[in-house]
Amino acid sequence: MPDFSTQAALAQALASRVAEALADHVADHETATLAVSGGTTPVAFFGALSHAALPWPRIRITLVDERDVPADHPRSNTRLVRAHLLQNAAAAAAFVAIPALTESDLPLAAAVLGMGLDGHTASLFPGADRLAEALDGPHLYETITAPDIPEPRLTLTLPVLIAARYVALHIEGEAKRATLRAAQRPGPVPEYPVRGLLARQPGPDIFWCP
Repeated sequence: MPDFSTQAALAQALASRVAEALADHVADHETATLAVSGGTTPVAFFGALSHAALPWPRIRITLVDERDVPADHPRSNTRLVRAHLLQNAAAAAAFVAIPALTESDLPLAAAVLGMGLDGHTASLFPGADRLAEALDGPHLYETITAPDIPEPRLTLTLPVLIAARYVALHIEGEAKRATLRAAQRPGPVPEYPVRGLLARQPGPDIFWCP
């Protein structure tokens, strides 16, 4: 697990690795789809990636999950991506909402996920109502509700996420590193849904900073 001393160093390294994955996929398939997470953690990464020298008109950006709120709502991941990633050189990329994804977007060229202190990733929450379906597929995405989240969410299913050509898990802070260590111990996936991502072969690249 690469450890970085600062958020800026992590953001640059992660952006470089994702840009490489996107460039490789475009070279092989002419287009590439990148799925990213919301929240505050990826903002610096978004800024770094937005400056990458890539064939952005051939790249589609989507989300690993989204809240059931208007696209301009402060809690909208769509709003976050438009404000911080679809800028600079990356303004030429196309944004695709989760329900508009098609089989032509699969497998994803890259997926960059976060993790919560409860061990959720994307919107695969412990105790969620359709967690089993979201972990097993067969659909591209599922609607999820859980006791501690204020609105329903759409989430890409685990099979779609782990089938991406490149997968990164981006976490920050000692508390999340402790959660990650707990999730890395053997146990049922629904207890810490990120275990499903960690079980991917090869495992995801894990980027961490304090």
